[in-house]
Amino acid sequence: MATIQWVKTAHRGLRYFEHETRRHGKRKDRYYSIRFKVAGKDYGYGVGWVSDGIPEELHMADPELGFEEYCLRLLRQYKGNTKAGDGPKSPKERRTLADKRKAEEEQRAEEEKQRIEAEGETISEYWEEKYFPWMEQSKAKNSIRSEKTLFEKWIKPVIGEIPLLGLAQTDVERVKKRMTEKGRAPKTIHLTLAIIRQIYNHAKRPDIYLLAKAKMPRIDNAKLRYLTAKEIDTLLNALKAKSDTVHDQALLAVNTGLRFSEVAGLQYGDVNYETGTLAIRDSKTGSRTVFFNDIVKAMLKARQGKKTAGLVFPIEVGEHKGNRQVAVSKTFQREADRLFNEGVNDRRLRVSFHTLRHSFGTHVYGNTGDLYLTQKALGHRTMVMAQRYAKMSEVRLRQAFATMTNVLDQGKKAAQEKAEADAGQVVNLRK
Repeated sequence: MATIQWVKTAHRGLRYFEHETRRHGKRKDRYYSIRFKVAGKDYGYGVGWVSDGIPEELHMADPELGFEEYCLRLLRQYKGNTKAGDGPKSPKERRTLADKRKAEEEQRAEEEKQRIEAEGETISEYWEEKYFPWMEQSKAKNSIRSEKTLFEKWIKPVIGEIPLLGLAQTDVERVKKRMTEKGRAPKTIHLTLAIIRQIYNHAKRPDIYLLAKAKMPRIDNAKLRYLTAKEIDTLLNALKAKSDTVHDQALLAVNTGLRFSEVAGLQYGDVNYETGTLAIRDSKTGSRTVFFNDIVKAMLKARQGKKTAGLVFPIEVGEHKGNRQVAVSKTFQREADRLFNEGVNDRRLRVSFHTLRHSFGTHVYGNTGDLYLTQKALGHRTMVMAQRYAKMSEVRLRQAFATMTNVLDQGKKAAQEKAEADAGQVVNLRK
């Protein structure tokens, strides 16, 4: 066996040697070890091969953590624990403590399982006595309100009286089936089934995951509705009669493709009248620059007046006056429902504030035929999202169908001309 050739790194106490033949990525696989000194005594421990990777829990907590940084973390941990005389001081002690914790957790889970089994605790009882009180201390108010509503409406009536340990896969499917029959959106069904899973995870039942084999309903959020130029004008006129602010928000969105969150977060400091651009900061897909036209420019100048800073669309009344809006105005949705949504139940076909952004993207593609420009105009990270506008360009789609109509018309015309020509060549044999 060849002598190990240790290579020092730029970090004190961290070194490695390379495998003779095995490679990891573009270079040879490396085995790292750490060394340190405490009270005059030397300590040294092997960490492992780079190809073995970082423990999954650490990688999940910090996806950017590199292998050398992981080694340095262990070095600092072991050295600190050795000085303090507390905690794991070596990989062996670390593994021993981890095994001990795992055994204790499994024992507690088994005891909890036996207790629940003995008491016959139902899902509703567990929710009320344990899960909901925990949720009130751990989750945001909106999440608490949403989960409570879904539990009371869809979970409790169907499986609430079933013992926590007696729930079968078919019971979960019954919840999903009932929601589907009632026309609930796939996303709502997903959230409801996730609550059932969270209840079981909270009950510390590592031995069973009832939703592991459940077939989740497919979520299709693709908007199939956009507004024509005439419909945009109709909507803006209706909004203008109700609220200048709601009208201006819609005007901005349909002319720039901004999301409502981006409209609500826009500040006068983000507006550059000289370049005709808006600086959209920290949006869903990152920061970007958006161009605006003369219509938007006139609206922004009229709203700004002598103001030099602040939100363009702050809350105008109430205790939160001056703060950022967090939801679309009900005025907008009432007018949209009145004009376009009567009798429309499919959420993909209903007009909402997001329809303005979708309409912008559709018209950009319809006028340019350029997917790349459409992607950039909407701030999409990839071309995948922009491709829907190619599919949705009704004008071009109609033109494609019209082309076939022209082919058939040309065929009929040619046949008719031939028939007329043949008729003109008939010889009269009568004398």
